[in-house]
Amino acid sequence: MRLILLVILGAAAGFVTTRLLRLETDVPTTLVLGIGGALFGGAAIWLVITLASWLSGLVIAVIGAVLLIWLWRSYGARR
Repeated sequence: MRLILLVILGAAAGFVTTRLLRLETDVPTTLVLGIGGALFGGAAIWLVITLASWLSGLVIAVIGAVLLIWLWRSYGARR
């Protein structure tokens, strides 16, 4: 379903973009450019969101480990 949405939005984006940039292209070229751009953009944003998610998970894990080590040193490592 997501792929179909990207294709539909890409076709519309191709039309709008060729008009904004004043390109004289035929309909198939306009559709290919728009759909290709939508698929490329969709993949790029998925990659950015995925990497940001992994990075935020790593940051939270490090903060949790630091807090746990601080608690262990402060209250658990009594000799």
